[in-house]
Formats: sequence, structure tokens, C-alpha cells
Amino acid sequence: MTALHQEHASHTHTHGPDCGHTQVPHGDHVDYAHDGHLHREHAGHWDECEPGGHTAHEGHEHQHGEDCGHARVLHGDHVDYLHDGHRHAAHDGHWDDH
Repeated sequence: MTALHQEHASHTHTHGPDCGHTQVPHGDHVDYAHDGHLHREHAGHWDECEPGGHTAHEGHEHQHGEDCGHARVLHGDHVDYLHDGHRHAAHDGHWDDH
């Protein structure tokens, strides 16, 4: 799955370990959850870090919810759950891997 390159043009806040936003490990970098979006530093600016496709997390038996023990991240109109370095989102009876 590839991520879309969408620059967050008016983002003046600098994210980091102490900025107060949830850190979301994502492959070789860290995204930051900010106002329902995920931001990634890239070439001197911040990108909206969004998946470019649909990837179902096959064989994911665990059901996420408020008391499942995984961090919740507001993402647009839904909640993702951080699980083993991935973001999981409910979709059509399965979990997507973002």
C-alpha cells in the first residue's frame, strides 16, 4: 500500500515527542495524530499521511473497542486503533490495516 503525498500547507506546529499529540509508529517514521489527521514530516514540511489504497488485515480475530487495551486515534470520521505498529480501522465487517 502506498501513501498519498498531500502537503499540509498551513501547518506551523512542529511535532515531536513532547508536543502533546499521539505518536503513531508507521514503518520507518512516526506520524502524529492532530485534529483527526495524521501528520508526517517530509522535506521540511508536514504531509497528511493517508493510505493510498485498501488493505484488509487478514486473520485479525481481535475486536477493537473502548476497553480493548489499544490506543485510540481519532481519524476523520472514525477511530483507528494502534496495534503492533499498525492502525486498524473497522470496514465492512473486517479490520483495515493502515
